[in-house]
Amino acid sequence: MEKTMKVARMHAVGAPMQIEHIPVPTPGPSDVLVRVRSCGIVPNLGNILANWTTWFPELPLPPLPAIFGLDPAGEVVAVGKQVHDWKVGERVYVNPGRYCGGCRACRSGDLINCTHYTFNGYFGFSQNSLKIFNDYPYGGLGEYMTAPQYALVRLPDNVSFDQAARFGYLGTAYSALRKGGAGPGKTVLINGISGTLGLGAALFCLAMGVTRILGTGRNLDLLEKVRELAPGRIQVLSTANGEAIDTWVKQVTDGLGADLFVDCLGPGATHEPLLQGVRALRRGGRAFNIGATAGGVAMDLHTMMDEQQSIEGSAWFTAGEGQDIADMAAAGTLNLSVFEHVKFPLDEVNQAINGIASRNGGFSNYVINP
Repeated sequence: MEKTMKVARMHAVGAPMQIEHIPVPTPGPSDVLVRVRSCGIVPNLGNILANWTTWFPELPLPPLPAIFGLDPAGEVVAVGKQVHDWKVGERVYVNPGRYCGGCRACRSGDLINCTHYTFNGYFGFSQNSLKIFNDYPYGGLGEYMTAPQYALVRLPDNVSFDQAARFGYLGTAYSALRKGGAGPGKTVLINGISGTLGLGAALFCLAMGVTRILGTGRNLDLLEKVRELAPGRIQVLSTANGEAIDTWVKQVTDGLGADLFVDCLGPGATHEPLLQGVRALRRGGRAFNIGATAGGVAMDLHTMMDEQQSIEGSAWFTAGEGQDIADMAAAGTLNLSVFEHVKFPLDEVNQAINGIASRNGGFSNYVINP
């Protein structure tokens, strides 16, 4: 085992990451040490790191200098003395969601609502996250990282490290669809279906047996590429010409509407597509926001009450849900072959972050290979 490792660290918000060498960490009693082979690059990482105090001033970053990297995959190279189920050499994805294990939410199994919930290698959800950052200061943009055993997802042989580095965005979509009861007989509407989150939602709708998948976006070529994944089950609408989403959905569903609506549009999108998606729901329909719509949204709550509809946010996914993803891929129901991997060595991390804006919609998978 090497004594030092190469990492990319950010020393100031907005400044390029610096390549440095630091000591290889030692895992704690309930932790493992992972040799990182691939780490996904979050599409909006550059914007967030450069504009953090404007976008999310209430959410804490890890203490600087910090090692970022949200979606790591690699192999276990060492385990703590209280780790019994994981062995050296196992291929894993490391879910970045960290929780305390002791608060009421954790003890009830409601892990993502932990009072200390934190995205390791990214940001925290409260000032309590500073304690978690202290325990786990290593993100995926380095050769090694420590992780709690509860965060691991066992990878099957047919899932590459580069594919596993996409699990974060895949898992976010899967968790929302699972909560919404996606499955046979259902019609699901996905706003932003050709983007990073939306394409994952479409792949899971196919894997989970959803009967009809309705997707919106602007780029006609990307929309057609998504439709071709399953022409008999996927229908798409370009919003570039101003056609209302709810009008289209009601037309293609004989006036019934969608059972489930997943909004994947990011903070820069206007509110109207989200509102149209909600209006496209059938009676009793459910809406989930996973794209982080920004600002106050004026909802017609009276109509939603009368129609018994609901809307909620779904922020991430558990390691258990991550294992579902791996198992679906192992069984062949989840198709991960659609991704076009754009790979960079760790030394070129800044070029990767700056270049991701030119990606081919959700089909591009930007990864760092430390």
